[in-house]
Amino acid sequence: MQALIRRSVVSLVDVDTTEGSVIESYNSWIKSLASTYGIDGLRIDTVKHVQKSFWPPFQSAAGVYCVGEVFSGDVGYVCPYQEQLDGVLNYPLYYPMIRAFQDSNGNITDLVSVLRSVNTTCRDPTLLGTFSENHDNPRFPSLTGDMNLAMNIIAFTILADGIPIIYQGQEQHFSGGNDPENREALWTSAYSTKAPLYTLIASVNQIRNQEIYKSPAYLTSRASVAYSDDHNIAIRKGQILTVFTNSGSNPPSDNLTLSDTGFAPHEQMVEILTCSNSTINANGNLDVSLNSGRPQVRQYISSK
Repeated sequence: MQALIRRSVVSLVDVDTTEGSVIESYNSWIKSLASTYGIDGLRIDTVKHVQKSFWPPFQSAAGVYCVGEVFSGDVGYVCPYQEQLDGVLNYPLYYPMIRAFQDSNGNITDLVSVLRSVNTTCRDPTLLGTFSENHDNPRFPSLTGDMNLAMNIIAFTILADGIPIIYQGQEQHFSGGNDPENREALWTSAYSTKAPLYTLIASVNQIRNQEIYKSPAYLTSRASVAYSDDHNIAIRKGQILTVFTNSGSNPPSDNLTLSDTGFAPHEQMVEILTCSNSTINANGNLDVSLNSGRPQVRQYISSK
């Protein structure tokens, strides 16, 4: 007992998950748990440390959506786990997201490449868990204090393909580094609902929910890259066109011309974070100013 008390890390109890009685016990337990408490989804830890054949019967017994943690950035290693579970945490996308948005020297070209790789390799990218912070990795603001960059990566998390996951405290711009510093007590923020990232998340999530309400197909539609360069990326998903940048708090004064949006000439859009209107020009292009350095979320509203 003294040895356990003096250690900061205690080994987890191990069980033989290849043993039939163990499998039966786990399946019976998760079926009862999900049914008794009305659970509608499970996040399963350390999936890669259990044999793959264990997971399909476990998920079937649970009877709900299951997303597993496969802690690896390798697309070819992670995606096959979607044959065992509904979804996995999108670690292959997490790493290029961090590299792309953590400073103005980040390369968005790499992010685009991984987006396309995940889209073609994983069985269904719309069922993956998309995240930019969690309890196992340093919080994003520990890498940069730039609020504009935090806004861009959060908006990307919510509006890209997949099921968005926001880690508690992310909305308060908590900046803890490695575990356990990234597990700050939420009450120190006084649960502010006026914090910049809280209001951003509320607004972006609202527009996502509205799009789903209007067209449930939004959930299963695949996002497409309408434009990209080393520092900017525009994505269309459903009737939403988003522009993200890693220019941060010192954005350039120039504009982008988006020519592959999929919208027709003269169609009108509203940028929901600033409530400003724009129109696709006669050539089918959309001119976008980058001078705010913040994400831009445009929604189709009508034909002119």
